[in-house]
Amino acid sequence: QVQLVESGGGLVQAGGSLRVSCAISGSTYSIDVLGWYRQVPGKQRELVADITTRGVTNYADSVKGRFTISRDNAKNAIYLEMNSLKPQDTAIYYCNARGTGALGQYESWGQGTHVTVSS
Repeated sequence: QVQLVESGGGLVQAGGSLRVSCAISGSTYSIDVLGWYRQVPGKQRELVADITTRGVTNYADSVKGRFTISRDNAKNAIYLEMNSLKPQDTAIYYCNARGTGALGQYESWGQGTHVTVSS
């Protein structure tokens, strides 16, 4: 399995930009997909974007054209560049890894980082 630690959240004005990072440690070779999810209190956690080991990306419709997910294999990290932020982007952002280990498929989560977009 892997361990995930997010950083880079904070407060930003609407229209601004922010980048959140996720440091990955452990059995990184076992990872199949890395992604970013977000959750607002009282609502379900939702996928923001994910990226496969081959670099194929997938985005939620609500962030297409504004957010970019990327990975740096040398640094064992993924990033989410967020532009043209809106108040409705306010949430806790979680890093997620899904992979296949010796005991089968697994899923790991980070502790989350807060992103607040003021209007």
